[in-house]
Amino acid sequence: MAASLSLRAGFLSLALLVAFLLTWQIAVSGTAKTEAMDPEYAALMGASATTGKSAMPGPLDVGATIWKHLRDPFYDRGPNDKGLGIQLAYSIGRVALGYGLAVIVAIPIGFLIGMSPLMGRALDPFIQLLKPVSPLAWMPLALYTIKDSGLSAIFVIFICSLWPMLINTAFGVAGTRREWLNVARTLEVGPFRRAVTVILPAAAPTILTGMRISIGIAWLVIVAAEMLVGGTGIGYFVWNEWNNLSITNVITSILVIGLVGMILDQVLARAQRLITFPE
Repeated sequence: MAASLSLRAGFLSLALLVAFLLTWQIAVSGTAKTEAMDPEYAALMGASATTGKSAMPGPLDVGATIWKHLRDPFYDRGPNDKGLGIQLAYSIGRVALGYGLAVIVAIPIGFLIGMSPLMGRALDPFIQLLKPVSPLAWMPLALYTIKDSGLSAIFVIFICSLWPMLINTAFGVAGTRREWLNVARTLEVGPFRRAVTVILPAAAPTILTGMRISIGIAWLVIVAAEMLVGGTGIGYFVWNEWNNLSITNVITSILVIGLVGMILDQVLARAQRLITFPE
């Protein structure tokens, strides 16, 4: 039954994709007329002022551009002309560093808050004050103090990844069943061993939920951060291609950003399923 449902869902997804691509191709194949455009505006938008071709690229154009990037993803022709693979590697590296630092900080503090109601109440005002602040609001302060755009982007990723992991960890730890903790106390299990052998396995699914939320937010924020600081990264690549009026490359970048985000999410989703429903 489950296999049949997955098969039907796959066929439906494929049909929707084909329908979308056909509609897109038809829409840009002369339906959007530009004869009445002002010549300067048409040139700005990358369209012809005398033909009926749309300024928006179609899926065939995007496919050709993707193939071009796949053939040579790591070329380096100067500061403003690097391959998509290089730009993507910079972004993934920054996310990995910022996210890793957030894991190191958030999970221990979350354990502390979940295991100690006193620390939970003491730290709660600070968490509630800092949690709603947009990660990008930290960027000017980071640039001023760190004075390095790459490290500043990593700091912003750290900040935006911190809160979902911390809160979910505290929630999972605090929700550990009382009877399990009582048994551990009866057996005179120390706090550290109790945290590792009893609380961590019980809270692991909730902790991974927070990690999964955080990686999605981190990947969203790195694109915006790199647009602000420039230099390298997939966000900078998108902004630079827009400045070059290469809408085809912009669309290609959007697809790549979505694909990488989906892969990152699915890796953590798989880990969460393995812990929640071990095979």
